Amino acid sequence: MSSRIRDFDFNDTLLILGVLFAIYVVYLGAGSLLGYSLRGQLNSLARLTFLIAVYGMLALALNLQWGYTGLFNIGIAGFMAVGLYTMAILSKPAASATAGAATVSGLGLPLWVGILGGMAAAAILGLLVALPALRLRADYLAIVTIAMSEIVRFTVTSDQFQQFTLFGKTLGTGGGRGLLLNFTDPLQPLFESGPYTALEGALNPMFGGSIGPVLDSLTYAVILMGFVAAFYWLLKRTGESPFGRVLKAIREDEEVANALGKNTDVFKIKSFMLGCALMGLAGILWQMRQGAITPTSFRPQVTFFVWLALIIGGAGSNTGSVLGAAVFAGALYQGPLYLKNIIRGGIDIPIPVFGHLVFQPPAGAPNTFAGALAPIFSGKLSPMVAYVIGSINALQLVIMGAVLIWIMQHRPEGVLGHRKEEAASIPLTRPGGGSNESQPTPATDGGEEQ
Repeated sequence: MSSRIRDFDFNDTLLILGVLFAIYVVYLGAGSLLGYSLRGQLNSLARLTFLIAVYGMLALALNLQWGYTGLFNIGIAGFMAVGLYTMAILSKPAASATAGAATVSGLGLPLWVGILGGMAAAAILGLLVALPALRLRADYLAIVTIAMSEIVRFTVTSDQFQQFTLFGKTLGTGGGRGLLLNFTDPLQPLFESGPYTALEGALNPMFGGSIGPVLDSLTYAVILMGFVAAFYWLLKRTGESPFGRVLKAIREDEEVANALGKNTDVFKIKSFMLGCALMGLAGILWQMRQGAITPTSFRPQVTFFVWLALIIGGAGSNTGSVLGAAVFAGALYQGPLYLKNIIRGGIDIPIPVFGHLVFQPPAGAPNTFAGALAPIFSGKLSPMVAYVIGSINALQLVIMGAVLIWIMQHRPEGVLGHRKEEAASIPLTRPGGGSNESQPTPATDGGEEQ
């Protein structure tokens, strides 16, 4: 591998670590302003890391489909649900005879079998979706994927599939009430190990009480970040392989790739299936340790969140996918809630040279949008500000939509821009110097030198 590629990878790693460090510093500062204890600070960092990891995995999987191959998938939540529910049905322990008829059982297979089965089910569903849609225009694939996602969501919440009998076992999705998993936490051996319990015992006095649940959550979030690194490595290797170069050629001009003898339908199906399998795995890791599956978690807005994370970072870039997930989770998903608490708390922030900046909660917030809009015509903005702050949870999607519109107008290529990816992992310049030595390495994606 050339030194140029090694430097590129090293710089990308530093960029990701630098952005994560900056986000963590901001959150620690916000927690200090809000008076969080050390335990509260650790808990907020665990939650933030968990969100960055989940959306990082999903953005990377989507980048394989859209950024590499140009496949428009807006059914991400459906593939996540299929992977998670399949894992639950395969690995959930069988209910005892005294548990009652309302108890939904499982096949009781090992957890690793359930995880592989969930990934396979998501990939097979991707195959079934892709076979008819890929022979039509690209927008038909988007229509089919969002329809599939809604079919999956209504299926898992339907009373018809809440319970069913298969091979003499009472299986099911649990319907709208959700599904209890009832299997042992896969990380329990780690949490009960000697070094881990010793670390927990040493930290308890520092944090003023039992730190076990928070430390467990932080440990799992760090493990998920390891999965993000694995996703990144897998997709980077895929992009540098001959298979990945064909995918990029299909994205740029499918007719040219066909003219070169490549069966583009087969390549697109393989890419779509691999991305769907990774989405299924991300769905499993998302709710595996929560003890229960909540079907309302797979609403269409999850797909919108993943697309927003990818667009922020820039499609076609694995580094951009991770950065976009970090910015989305830190600034757009969790950030407004922190801002709301800071403003409502009337925080006094000392500013060097300029004195103090005091955030005061606006008084008399209207209950309706009409009540907040009317005073604007008379020159009063405070009611609208108070309404926005008080309703920031409900307006979060509006804020995200406004950010998306701004990005598409001013920075459609994402934070990192359109990045040039080399077509090979070895230097393609002529040996022996000459005038060609200084020429840039060819690329397959038509990008401009950054």
